[in-house]
Amino acid sequence: MQKPEYFQTLSHYNQWMNERIYNACDRIPDNQRKENRGAFFGSIHGTLNHLLLADKLWLGRFYNQPFPVRSLDQELYANFDSLREERQSTDRQIQAWVDSLTEEQLAAPFAFHSHSQDRTCRFPLWHVALHFFNHQTHHRGQLTTLLTQWGCHPGVTDLLWLPAAELTSE
Repeated sequence: MQKPEYFQTLSHYNQWMNERIYNACDRIPDNQRKENRGAFFGSIHGTLNHLLLADKLWLGRFYNQPFPVRSLDQELYANFDSLREERQSTDRQIQAWVDSLTEEQLAAPFAFHSHSQDRTCRFPLWHVALHFFNHQTHHRGQLTTLLTQWGCHPGVTDLLWLPAAELTSE
């Protein structure tokens, strides 16, 4: 779990899937993206906002530059195009952070304050990074369900089909 390449793959997967999700969402009228469909964060738009907010919250922790949050359902961007632009920018920041990681950093303790647990927590950084990417996958799974219910399938979502991941020679 302490191999930087593992997290580079997850970062590429994150970026690839976000592009697919946003491309699918682009075909849905704004009022329907914002319609409450009973998901954890209500709507497609609410879930996209939550994913961006959580990623920015964690990046703030990773860079020791706190990102102020009122709540986990806080809307960062009401406008879809602005949300998409910030998603793309944040994905580039995630990639830059992951590209900077070393095995030593991933093995080192990482402390942060958990508001939900109301305490300071300490884990190896690799464990926190794994949670970071797992959280994204969890909510993107909800998004693919919401999109499919709307009739807009985002296509294959399996990590195996990440472009350029398959070996090309024996």
